[in-house]
Amino acid sequence: MNPTPSRENHQRHRDERLARSYRGHDREFAAWAEGIELIRHRADTQVRVFRLACDLEQRGAVADRAEVFRLLAAADRLTRAAMWLVVHMTYAKQVYADGRTLAPGDFKADPQGHTGGSLNMVPAYIGYLAANALCGITRSWLMGQGHCVAAIDACNLLVGNMEEAHAARYAWTDAGLTQFVRDFYAYAIDARGRPASPLGSHVNVNTAGGISEGGYLGFAELQYVHMPLPGERLVAFLSDGAFEEQRGSDWAPRWWRAEDCGLVTPIMIANGRRIEQRSTLFQQGGVEWFAAHLRLNGFDPLLIDGRDPAAFAWAILEAEERLLGCADAVANGSGGYPVPLHYVIAEAPKGYGFPGAGTNRAHGLPLQGNPAEDSSARREFTDAAAKLYVETESLHRSLPYFTAHAAQGRALEKDHPLHRRSVTLKHAPEPDWRPAGGRESPMAALDGYFVALADANPEWRVRVGNPDELSSNRFYRTLEHFRHRVFQPEAGSDEAIDGAVITALNEEAVACAALGNKGGINLVVSYEAFAVKMLGIMRQEIIFARHQKEAGTPPQWLSIPFLLSSHTWENGKNEQSHQDPTLCEALLGEMSDTGVVRFPVDANSALAALANCYRRHGELHAMVVPKRKLPVLLDEEQARRLVRDGALRLLGNADAPVRLVAVGAYQLQQCQLAWQRLSEYGVDAALVCLLEPGRFRRHFRDELERQAGANAQLAAELFPENATATLVASHTRPEALAGLLPGNALLLGYRNRGGTLDAEGMLFANGCSWLHLLVALAGALDVPLSEWLGTNELAALTGSEDPRPLLRVREVAAGGRL
Repeated sequence: MNPTPSRENHQRHRDERLARSYRGHDREFAAWAEGIELIRHRADTQVRVFRLACDLEQRGAVADRAEVFRLLAAADRLTRAAMWLVVHMTYAKQVYADGRTLAPGDFKADPQGHTGGSLNMVPAYIGYLAANALCGITRSWLMGQGHCVAAIDACNLLVGNMEEAHAARYAWTDAGLTQFVRDFYAYAIDARGRPASPLGSHVNVNTAGGISEGGYLGFAELQYVHMPLPGERLVAFLSDGAFEEQRGSDWAPRWWRAEDCGLVTPIMIANGRRIEQRSTLFQQGGVEWFAAHLRLNGFDPLLIDGRDPAAFAWAILEAEERLLGCADAVANGSGGYPVPLHYVIAEAPKGYGFPGAGTNRAHGLPLQGNPAEDSSARREFTDAAAKLYVETESLHRSLPYFTAHAAQGRALEKDHPLHRRSVTLKHAPEPDWRPAGGRESPMAALDGYFVALADANPEWRVRVGNPDELSSNRFYRTLEHFRHRVFQPEAGSDEAIDGAVITALNEEAVACAALGNKGGINLVVSYEAFAVKMLGIMRQEIIFARHQKEAGTPPQWLSIPFLLSSHTWENGKNEQSHQDPTLCEALLGEMSDTGVVRFPVDANSALAALANCYRRHGELHAMVVPKRKLPVLLDEEQARRLVRDGALRLLGNADAPVRLVAVGAYQLQQCQLAWQRLSEYGVDAALVCLLEPGRFRRHFRDELERQAGANAQLAAELFPENATATLVASHTRPEALAGLLPGNALLLGYRNRGGTLDAEGMLFANGCSWLHLLVALAGALDVPLSEWLGTNELAALTGSEDPRPLLRVREVAAGGRL
């Protein structure tokens, strides 16, 4: 007895019958449906494409449905040609546009490339181009698997969609193609030590339309839903490996709202392999299991043939139509949130179209040997390349379908909306400066300013990334005003369907909400200790933005502040896991003109720093901000000058031989106490508040960083090399500043001591109290400590007395203020 046919079999039989019927009644359709070498069209794809063509014809998007079939036939040819070029990028150092057989000397001695993934990306990107051409809309694109850049660059060369750096060097000629493959993994550097080739191993600033390197798998998955503004459309190419690399993408349907989001089409390239084995997705049960998983998480999965560009084109248009339908239902009251995001799963063997497909080899070098020295590998390459080759004349006939941008009145794909972001605030409200001498929470001051700034610029979308409790970090007004984004708001709570606060217990996910919203105003608020989990995505953004600067095309999105509060020195009660300055230390290692690290010391310096951040572009600002009420030490003019210059002498004479340098609010308090004691004993000392250490490097690493550095005369005045003693008390571990300030400086800071302590206990445990500052200075100046400290203070140092009462801030200097 035959087993009962499955539902899938019923569908397949039906599709085969319908496709056969369509082919019999439409010769243009039949010509496309026949396919070409390696590009075959499954019955389900044929049925979908025929119905799409009829729909486009009925709606007047095309004059004749035959136009659709001709365009998709051209897409087949372009796909093969781009795949042909991709395998040459890996293996060849000489290319002949006539497709002749390569000699041993035409191959690279050291082939490189992520060949299999790039081969799979070719039909996906050509399908994206086809979708744009079919309906005359230039969509944005994003690729999470940046190592597949060979596909993007090859396709863009083919259709002439290139940035200047590529257009000046490459063309579909023997010379242009040869230069192209030789530049791929060339490793050459220029006189400044930068890559001489405009091609990279990942998406870079010369990749036409590239907006993210895609070097960290999983971050594209977290950002894409927050990227397009209303009226914009985004196609996000994602990796099945990223599914196990980074969680949080499952929440995308939680965040999408038709009122403030553009259309998004996530497409997973499900090729089943990571570097050495099958991905978790395929070990769990393949695309069927993943489709079920997606449905459980609020997605609508669309399964397609990942080898066919027409399948991708259909899926993009279909996903958008479905999402538009959901948006209409919400608008007319017949539906509500969440709406399913229509998630495309494109299944294909890794490296389809070339030897080694579906094996571990397909990830990198799919041939068993190197064609330059192995005749068997050379034969494999030659035979496979011949199946991919498309004659130049045939390509020339195909290209007009993909180069009609002017006639369609749309931008080239390299100029898609997300790639040309530009945000400028029309109104920058004046901060509500606090009177010096009072007490205020710096975080509370920033809370009010952020609301005022956003209200003054309502044309820009707001995203607040929040991994924990905004109210715990004193952002009451922001939470009340913008509210958590949820489906079903709880009565009496700060929740709303259209809330702008993206809250999840996942630091990467909420950081990506802000980083994805480059078309608006953003803010990230986090506990300092847990913000370290944001480092990977922050570094990726800093690097890409810095490369754009170096290329002469600096990004124009509004700089994004990351407020690190509940920080190391004020979070002592929560054990050492909550006491960690690692993030700001790591960011001090990045180029300080793009990765800005600041340590405000009071409410006014925090306000000045945040206002300055929003006047700048293409930078990430990490601001370590206290949340407790602290003395307001600086007036408006001092706060502005501190941000402008990066540091400020607060007390003492310019030529004082002793320097006390504070990096951080609690450190400044202790330096104040130490300065007062020194003053009482006639020691001539200057107290310097160092807001932005990165601007005072002893050695700037290039001209851009030098231009952003502090004024050289000011630096020499604040940190003279001939000072008798310079003592730095830092929020960070002392080693983090060792390479920045004068080499003879004494450095104190966090030394991995903590537990359940208060702020004074943390300072004492880490040797950062004013008592310890004087111990260090006494040693440097060869002064007996007993000259500066009394009996009870010496007893506190030895543990005979509780030191904490001695460490609390008192009024200092004349008039009780700086």
